[in-house]
Amino acid sequence: MNLRTLKTAVGVAFVGLLINTGYIAAFATPSIFYMTNVLVHLALGVALAFGFAALLAQDADIRRWTLGPAVLFAGALATGLYLTIFGNVHDHALVLKAHIALAAFGVVALMPYAFRAARGIGGARMFGLSVQAAAVFALAFPLLTGAYYKKYPSKSDRIVNPLTTPLTMDGEGGGPKSPFFPSSAKTNVGGIIPSNFFMDSASCGECHKDIYTEWQSSMHHFASFNNQYYRKSIEYMQSVVGTKPSKWCAGCHDHAVFFNGRFDRPMKEQVDTPEAHAGLACTSCHSITHVDSSMGNGDFTIDYPPLHELATSKNKYIHALDRFLTYLNPEPHRRSFMKPFMRQDAAEFCAACHKVHLDVPVNSYRWFRGFNDYDNWQASAVSGQGARSFYYPAKTATCVDCHMTSVKSDDPGHHADGTIHSHRFATANTAVAFANHDDLQLKTTEDFLKSGFISVDIFAVSPEDPKTERTPMIRRAGDNTPKLSTSMAVGEESDQTGPVMIRDVGQVAAPIDKAQPKLVPGSTARVDVVVRTRKIGHFFPGGTVDAFDIWLELEGHDATGRTIFWSGQAADGGKGAVEEGAHFYRSLQLDAEGNPIDKRNAWQSRSVLYVRLIPPSAADTVHYRVQIPADAKGPITFDAKLNYRKFGSYNKFAYAGEPKPGQDPSLITKDHNGAEYSYDVSNIPKNVSGEIKNAIPQLPITVLATATASIPLSDGKTPTVWTQVAGKIDRERWNDWGIGLLLQGDLKGAEYAFRKVTEAEPGYADGWINVARALIQEGENDAAKPFIEQALKIAPTLDRIYYWKALTQKTDGDYPGALQSLERTAAQYPRDRVVLNQIARIQFLQREYAAALESLRRVALVDPEDLQMHYTAMLCYRGLGRVDEAQREQKLFERFKAEESSQSITGGRRLIKMEENNERQQIHEHQTVPLGALSAGAPAAAGVSAGGGR
Repeated sequence: MNLRTLKTAVGVAFVGLLINTGYIAAFATPSIFYMTNVLVHLALGVALAFGFAALLAQDADIRRWTLGPAVLFAGALATGLYLTIFGNVHDHALVLKAHIALAAFGVVALMPYAFRAARGIGGARMFGLSVQAAAVFALAFPLLTGAYYKKYPSKSDRIVNPLTTPLTMDGEGGGPKSPFFPSSAKTNVGGIIPSNFFMDSASCGECHKDIYTEWQSSMHHFASFNNQYYRKSIEYMQSVVGTKPSKWCAGCHDHAVFFNGRFDRPMKEQVDTPEAHAGLACTSCHSITHVDSSMGNGDFTIDYPPLHELATSKNKYIHALDRFLTYLNPEPHRRSFMKPFMRQDAAEFCAACHKVHLDVPVNSYRWFRGFNDYDNWQASAVSGQGARSFYYPAKTATCVDCHMTSVKSDDPGHHADGTIHSHRFATANTAVAFANHDDLQLKTTEDFLKSGFISVDIFAVSPEDPKTERTPMIRRAGDNTPKLSTSMAVGEESDQTGPVMIRDVGQVAAPIDKAQPKLVPGSTARVDVVVRTRKIGHFFPGGTVDAFDIWLELEGHDATGRTIFWSGQAADGGKGAVEEGAHFYRSLQLDAEGNPIDKRNAWQSRSVLYVRLIPPSAADTVHYRVQIPADAKGPITFDAKLNYRKFGSYNKFAYAGEPKPGQDPSLITKDHNGAEYSYDVSNIPKNVSGEIKNAIPQLPITVLATATASIPLSDGKTPTVWTQVAGKIDRERWNDWGIGLLLQGDLKGAEYAFRKVTEAEPGYADGWINVARALIQEGENDAAKPFIEQALKIAPTLDRIYYWKALTQKTDGDYPGALQSLERTAAQYPRDRVVLNQIARIQFLQREYAAALESLRRVALVDPEDLQMHYTAMLCYRGLGRVDEAQREQKLFERFKAEESSQSITGGRRLIKMEENNERQQIHEHQTVPLGALSAGAPAAAGVSAGGGR
């Protein structure tokens, strides 16, 4: 090749490389065209190195002008070849930066030569001008493209709620014509996609070995029919109501059999297929390209990429090329599987499946909130979005921070600190790990459960008159805020409250370990145990709260070791069923005939007998009535344990539950199940999922938290001295006790506790706020004001105080002042929907209907299903005379509002289950089991004080 031809070839190739560089820097798309350009970039770079070297050897003029740039380009070549050989992964990020910097400086250093050439004629001039233009393109095109996408991002990059929601489930997802309905899940092709898309996780594991290993043990992997507990729930559901309603479950559990259209066939017929055991694959989450809202029910779109067949090809040459290109430029791979919303809207992304509601196509009944781990997080201090929490952590957190903790790894996709997010999701499900004989997964899960996210404190003791059933109190109905139709508790996402009690606090000694009261043998005392949520971002417990076995156990012994009190005793030496009078954390739901929902059959749920969950950054105060034996030897030592077992009675149903033969078929219908069941081991299927065969698993009980307290006894003649110790070190304990009392409606008890908080630490603003909270709920508006003003003196910039000030102003009729206070709170907490709803409500009261509707739009962006929002919107549209819109809001309000008449279903069961009726009362007490009665194995019922308490 002569020198002129060589110059032309090198010049054209160099200009082409600059243009190619600008393109690949601007668009990292997983397309054949883009990846071809990546290969072209490598090929041009190597070819140019040889061509440029030849020019330097043959042309002294070029050598004189470009020797410096040549050295820089040589460095760029060396770093590029290093990345080509060893991979363009995070460990080599400095090498990549060096490659870019050397190449960029080389181009800058070449500019004098390009300017000189541009002043020439012919080919030299063309070269000079082309290089200048191409260099500007290589720099400006990526910058302009980046600026454009920053200003006009793709709508699918973030999760943004719509301003309204459908009137029925038929308007959700793809609607009744979708092959996936009633799940809201969709695909980018609008229909079914091949199942192998969800069965190639092993190919991901070739590079992401640690992540793949973790996933293999995870609940995402065992979300489908390789999990006996899930399998049984679907087989039962399909046996009663058919396959169509069960697609509601499959959209988040069974992608390999769901998205390929096989869920129309009963799963019992195909339970042993590989598709049924695939679980949720890597692509189940990482191929989601859009989430329509935070309303859940699988409200996402799965993208079936055109290059999937190439990426997972079994052809060794295609496979090798795919791996080579991925390591050469991993950015398209990263952008394909890590969308912006997965990081920036992580909680909303998780909400796609961890928040659900049922409706007519699923339950043949109506809209009914199922489990929901998103809303209470969103409204809490843990998210940083809630203005009304009791405690605020130093740092906010999302689902990822707790459920995908950072672990060390040399995975090629690790973070800058050498960690990856764990894909074990090992935070609660001990049952599946136990059934799989997966010791590491079980240990990891138990370690998390014991990590201190929740605590127990035996805090207070007070006297009780054994001749009475309860301390005299005045009961008041709760507020008239509309109640949501839900199986969950309602936390800070709403300002609704339950019934409240006004009573005389009486005598109390607290904290027990500091006050050390001497109880009189033969007397009766009330012992209060406080359970406090600490590092947990949602209700405790979270998830499917109809199936857990979680209870607080309190055992008391005298100095001789004699058991004098035991509530929460489990049969069979602590391995069996828990006595019915224990304090449980769960949602006890009933079907249409009053039978308990205990078969993971939420679609048959028609009423809630009670639900007891603890909000994040809050507490529950549990009351025990303890009779001290006259011959007891002091001190009395109390041991409290918060126990967790993944499943209660559902455990045996999942493995061996079958209706007893000869029963009337009408006992089992779409809305109830009154049949009797056999749990004989002979009922266990031969192909039962998991590693435990021919036996019902004896699930482990994990102790989440413990506490111990000793109370001395007197000589029987000296009366007990009831004292309270309120030192600064005890402030949080008093506050926790008060929070528990406040949330159960014991307003005077809460006020008393919070006043002690202000004594313990006068400079703690939240103590004063909490007194005001209790007083406001009592209706003591004027009495609350000094406490709010004191809180503002202590912390004048704490804008959440102004929410409580606004409530007093609203009660006084000072609407302008209330709005000003609320807007100040909203400025710091713009996504607290209760604050926004209050603003809209006051604007409505001032007949500023249009302004109120604008405020309600802000609520809709947080939750389009917010009940109070639809109620206020209905009133505003009526005020504006916009009848059609008012009627639509009324229909939505009625859709989400609780059906009060459903509570009549609970009547029969409350009559025959006094322990459950006791638990239903917001304030109630627990008494001891008949001591020794459980030795035979059957759980005995403790004595209860139904409706009694403080």
